Amino acid sequence: MTLSLSASPAKADEKADLEHINNIRKLSDTDNTEALKQLEFLKQKQFAKSTPKVRLEALKVIVSLYYDAGRIQSALDSIAELKTLAGSEHDQDGVAIARIMESYALIDDGKPDDAIKNLLQIRSSLHASASAEVRMRLHSAFGSAYYITGNFAASLQHFLEALRLTDELTTRKIENRMYKLDAIAKLYSVMKDPEKALVTIDEAFSLSPLSRSPKTAASLNISQGIALSALHRNKEAAEAYKRALKLANEAGLVAMAVTSLINISDYYLIMNQYRQAENYARQALKEAETLKDKQSITIARVNLGFALAGQGKISQGVELINDVVKYFLDSDQKPDAEAILSEQAAMYERAGMYKEALQTVRQQQELSNELFRSDRAKAVAALQEQFHSEQKQKQIELLAKENDLKDADIRNHRLQQIVTLLGAIVTVLVVAFLFLLYRRVKRINLQLREANSQLEFHAIRDPLTGLYNRRSFLDMMKARMAQTEAERRDVQEHNPDCLILLDIDYFKQINDGLGHAVGDAVLMEVAHRLRKVVRDTDMVLRWGGEEFLVFSPKSSPPQSAGLVERLLQAVGAEPIVAGDKEIQVTVTAGFIALPFSDVPESAFGWEKVLQIADMALYLGKANGRNRAYGISRLLVPPEFALPVLETDISTAIANGMVELIEVSGPPRLDLSFAKTPEPH
Repeated sequence: MTLSLSASPAKADEKADLEHINNIRKLSDTDNTEALKQLEFLKQKQFAKSTPKVRLEALKVIVSLYYDAGRIQSALDSIAELKTLAGSEHDQDGVAIARIMESYALIDDGKPDDAIKNLLQIRSSLHASASAEVRMRLHSAFGSAYYITGNFAASLQHFLEALRLTDELTTRKIENRMYKLDAIAKLYSVMKDPEKALVTIDEAFSLSPLSRSPKTAASLNISQGIALSALHRNKEAAEAYKRALKLANEAGLVAMAVTSLINISDYYLIMNQYRQAENYARQALKEAETLKDKQSITIARVNLGFALAGQGKISQGVELINDVVKYFLDSDQKPDAEAILSEQAAMYERAGMYKEALQTVRQQQELSNELFRSDRAKAVAALQEQFHSEQKQKQIELLAKENDLKDADIRNHRLQQIVTLLGAIVTVLVVAFLFLLYRRVKRINLQLREANSQLEFHAIRDPLTGLYNRRSFLDMMKARMAQTEAERRDVQEHNPDCLILLDIDYFKQINDGLGHAVGDAVLMEVAHRLRKVVRDTDMVLRWGGEEFLVFSPKSSPPQSAGLVERLLQAVGAEPIVAGDKEIQVTVTAGFIALPFSDVPESAFGWEKVLQIADMALYLGKANGRNRAYGISRLLVPPEFALPVLETDISTAIANGMVELIEVSGPPRLDLSFAKTPEPH
């Protein structure tokens, strides 16, 4: 179905136009070609009749679609158009977004240092009321630029902040969260932690069915392949790359298809299948040159160089490889240059070209020492080996001269003294160099440990409330599923666990009416009150937005009802003070036992149980809020009750298939803050 913008500039039509653009953006997740076609049509035919806000939003979207389609110049032209329009409308957010997009263009053009300078200027001029979208885009761009230059600690810090800011977005919150997790996964791989990269990718896949759309799934598959390759699971890596290529081709994502081809070429290089590597590298190079994508052209050229060298065409391969190394060094992309030099040295060694291998290792060592990579110990060893080799060569030259001169004894004695002195000086210099290197390595290791600790905390904790996050619960459930059914039954018989899902009533009204600062204060105070009520063995999580989850082990339905009542009272009995306002905040909850009504978890796992708790929560919302409903047990055999309960909880209750527990919240207080229900 073709979407069209309304011709009227009225507010109602503007809202409809923005919704149409958002629908096109959603379409691009599965069919970039069709989405771009529709948006270009709108731009050509309807822009003159649209409001500035609509034109700005359409330009922001079309830039992304052009990049995905590999139409780089069209994307750059649209960025310039966006910047001009935003400036004429005095839209500071729009200007900032256009400048951030320009920074990405600098990164793609091999100028990451210029991109960082540009981003620092943007940050210094950013107005205090900049939107969450602008701040998220800015931190993402910083993360990408620092990633390219090898400053992984700074890159990680910015990507984590961008991930946190996705919670504040009003649209495409889940999609953006998946993109940030994808970026962090790639960063984990380059930081030599592919296991964590795979965990992060699994988290992104589990967020939403949206992760299966071609655009997101293709990128995640590429990240997955990189991590699997680092773990030497090469066949699985190749399958991931080929899945990404298929998805990219089907969705018209030309740039991502080029990236997939390059990674498939990498796989064949690893497997020493050089002819296949050459075929994929040439295909990638051809597509990249069509797109005029400098970064992809460069990587495809180096893969082609290694493929040719592997087939014995050393001179052709080395020429390509050296050109790429020079380009990376000139554009300050030192991590990439260092990695290529390492592979080039190994290539020379396989070809029996030991002198060239030694020279390449020395060049790679200098970069390795500068970047403090994990292979720096090997670099020092190679440096020492080269030093000894040079000393032996000097001794050979001295002996040759001794045979040619009549005064051999005198000159040999003097020369040996000079060599000894030089050897002592060089030894002192090497020791001093190693000492300085050790100190710098120790300092960077400390910084990396601190960064890893920070990431570890953010991996399992919600940054606002300090509660456990969704990922920590998913990890716990994975461990639980690893147990045998007999093990779980021994622990849980007659004393199952309990899942309680809670949602703050009217939270959107609080957030929109009193501001995000008050909303954050409410979230933190609710988290504090929930923690005070539960046992030490219970687990309180921020499930997402204004939703919380309490996992209470060894808690039967009657015990759970008492706990739920205490939770409702703890949150709602006393008002929350925020600035000069007193707000009564109440919650609605749904709760259920795990395993449910003696049904084995292998047949009815925690996901389905939590789904029923969610339906019970929304049943509470529909019946006035400030209450909780619990499904305690089945009253008819599971094979009859469960299919109904999974799809329609109201029908299951009405037909007497389940036993329902109702818990009421505290009385409502007469406070000044209006409680007009908002859509939920």
